[in-house]
Amino acid sequence: MSGFASQFFGAFAITVGLALVSGVVGTTLGLALAIAKTSADSRVAAPITVYTTVVRGVPELVIILLIFFGGTALASAVTGQYVEVNAFSAGIVALSVVFSGYVTEVFRGAIAAIPAGQAEAAKSLGLSAWQRWLLVITPQMWRLALPAYGNLWISLFKDTALVSVIGLTDVMRVAFVGAGSMRAPLAFYLAASALYLSLTTATLLSVRLAERRYPALDR
Repeated sequence: MSGFASQFFGAFAITVGLALVSGVVGTTLGLALAIAKTSADSRVAAPITVYTTVVRGVPELVIILLIFFGGTALASAVTGQYVEVNAFSAGIVALSVVFSGYVTEVFRGAIAAIPAGQAEAAKSLGLSAWQRWLLVITPQMWRLALPAYGNLWISLFKDTALVSVIGLTDVMRVAFVGAGSMRAPLAFYLAASALYLSLTTATLLSVRLAERRYPALDR
């Protein structure tokens, strides 16, 4: 198993990079969709509701496969020859879509929990709509959403293991190959578990630190 140490190290870096990029993209998209979903215009809110319903209702693995094979089919049709989508890129798109679907609802719920008087008071002070969102609503939303948002990050790190099915050389893929070639599945899967546990534990500790530093409600 010692011969796979360097492969595990490289795969661990890929797993972390995949999660971080997907998390940032998914958070940005989710925040934008959550703000749009609070619109009183049903033409804006309804499509977002459909999006989040579909994303949260379809298994993550299926979404990964749809994006990978769908992207490959589209690229092949456009170029007129077989073009396989990069597994890392497909993984980022798929996990970003999944993450944004859940983040949208977490942020929307947090926004809804903020007393309406906060926005009204900011408006009475002459703040524009963008200033109200930036200076008043969003900071409070982050505090309210933090616990659930942290849990989503933990799930995201674990969901990266699913991308191995499309050929990405991540931690799970290396463990699978090593388990087969060395005939030591228990050792390799325990090593993979330890790596994933280190990521989720670090995330959990970071979230708890943030919760203590930025409590949901000022007292």
